[in-house]
Amino acid sequence: MSAGPAGPRGPGGSGGPGSPGEEPWGGVRPFSIKTKLGALVVVSVLITTGLSMIAVHTKTELRFITVFSMIATLLITQFVAHSLTAPLDDMNLVARSISQGDYTRRVRENRRDELGDLAETINVMADELEAQDRQRKELVANVSHELRTPIAGLRAVLENVVDGIAEPDTETMRTALKQTERLGRLVETLLDLSRLDNGVVPLRQRRFEVWPYLSGVLKEANMVAGARGLASNSGSHTRTDVHLHLDVSPPELTAHADPERIHQVVSNLIDNAVKHSPPHGRVTVKARRGPLPESLELEVLDEGPGIPRSEWHRVFERFNRGTVRRPHGPGSDGGTGLGLAIARWAVDLHGGRIGVAESDRGCRIIVTLPGLSSVPS
Repeated sequence: MSAGPAGPRGPGGSGGPGSPGEEPWGGVRPFSIKTKLGALVVVSVLITTGLSMIAVHTKTELRFITVFSMIATLLITQFVAHSLTAPLDDMNLVARSISQGDYTRRVRENRRDELGDLAETINVMADELEAQDRQRKELVANVSHELRTPIAGLRAVLENVVDGIAEPDTETMRTALKQTERLGRLVETLLDLSRLDNGVVPLRQRRFEVWPYLSGVLKEANMVAGARGLASNSGSHTRTDVHLHLDVSPPELTAHADPERIHQVVSNLIDNAVKHSPPHGRVTVKARRGPLPESLELEVLDEGPGIPRSEWHRVFERFNRGTVRRPHGPGSDGGTGLGLAIARWAVDLHGGRIGVAESDRGCRIIVTLPGLSSVPS
């Protein structure tokens, strides 16, 4: 179809978006409705004139010619009217489906007139509504996924205090306060998710020491695992039998990034690695200096079954839960399929790279953050 739904219209309803070559008849397209109606009038006049001339030459009574002329004109009019009203019925069905929340139906675009342009516009509208509905559902899933970790950590601290397992000392309360503050920051972050696709979520980058920062992330992961392990019949994939190991070299390594976003990356990668680990397995988090100033290279390695190379390009897609059989760990819940997608989103905001790498055993995911040159304008 030559005319886009949002393209400007020339005089007479032409469909070319400013292309003179598409308006050969002074702005009237050969297959437009105007052309068809004009042709209907011309054909009706020609039929009437022709039958009248036949009547004069054959001395046929005028009433028979009039009847024949009316029948022929009605047949042609019926044919033209059906060609105009049939697509309108199709559009009506699609519009009714859209109003009821079904965005999967589309109008057939097999015409080259104004109705074809209208069909294309309706299809574009349906595509946009379907995308918005999908983003709304993804936002709800993102909210549930991201709020789960700090809530579980805070609950673990409070339950330990209430049950007498831990004393409400300064360190315990500081941990609870940290989780509460993270929960508040996540609420603010979720308000920014509506701007995710436009790439305008703000980054609050600063320089920080990698070792104490990642130690806190791993400590929180262990705390969350313990909290979920206490819940009976939870079916959670996070377990307490997996050992988390941190390897930072050099120990004084620093990085320049948004700590909150990097927390999302590391925690989601650890969560994914733990759920695929064998009993008493090991998950290693490595941090190394990148090639640029203040840049950072992170690596998360597990001892699970790994990811087939054919799926490497899909593991970071939203709602992709993979097809790898998981022989280890309780339950069969594969999660929401959002963790790795959120990790990729946070890395993309920094202008970095994330991907699956070769490994002799398990899954190895490498994250590269470019540091001071990371913020895209």
